[in-house]
Amino acid sequence: MTLARPVVGPGTSDVRTAGAQAGAGRRGSSFYWAMRLLPRDRREAMFAVYAFCRAVDDIADGPGSDGAKRMALAAWRHRIEAMYAGAPDHPVTGALAGPVAAFGLARDDFLAVIEGMEMDVSGRMVAPSVELLALYCDRAASAVGRLSARVFGLPHGVGDRLAGCLGQALQLTNLLRDLADDGAAGRLYLPREILAVHGIAHRAPAAALADPAIARVCADLVAMAEAHFAAAWAELGACPRGRARPARVMARIYGRLLARLKARGFAPEHLCRPVRLTAAEKLVTALVACLR
Repeated sequence: MTLARPVVGPGTSDVRTAGAQAGAGRRGSSFYWAMRLLPRDRREAMFAVYAFCRAVDDIADGPGSDGAKRMALAAWRHRIEAMYAGAPDHPVTGALAGPVAAFGLARDDFLAVIEGMEMDVSGRMVAPSVELLALYCDRAASAVGRLSARVFGLPHGVGDRLAGCLGQALQLTNLLRDLADDGAAGRLYLPREILAVHGIAHRAPAAALADPAIARVCADLVAMAEAHFAAAWAELGACPRGRARPARVMARIYGRLLARLKARGFAPEHLCRPVRLTAAEKLVTALVACLR
């Protein structure tokens, strides 16, 4: 891999500040505790990656027509292409240009994240197939993991494998946590095959989530997430320990969150009960992940 002199575009410090204010630097966030373990240059690279992810995610989840959102996401495609052409034209891509050069971040992974947001806007994420859900998780989470693995300095083979399984695990955990909110937004990420196995024919999110059998559907997704976590821990065992610490922290924190969701249960009357870890719990979990 050839390392070029980092090119820092306009607005780099503004992007770091915006990233922190948006959640990357909040002491209560999982991201905060994981990224605090990185050296400053790698930490700031991750804040820039986070700012990009937050920007495109806010488009998908924000107000506006689907057409306007597609246009806004297309604009980000052009910004990524401009950045790789050596002419970043936005504060976020200006901040990303240096890390792209320093750590060899792949254009396709940035574009995959945008494609994941486009899947949300397209209306396809209402009882998708198992295969489509896995593709969505790869684009929305594993692609971010591949970018992160480069910033962490993990070897490409094990880094990409870790990003694949850990991204699936984290995204499934997020989807299970956010079922009620996503349903209110007209999305239902639960796979149609699993809904059918448990006798749920509804495709309208509100109707599906009100079915008593939804608890069994979610139990199957919990098992899928647990299998991905197990695969991630196997890959973590093959990673350089120091460089993999942020990934270990994320795996520990989200593993605990999944366990707490499982304990709460997924009966319809429980879905609106929020499940979260406190900042103190995340700190302790991060310390444990570093020591083991």
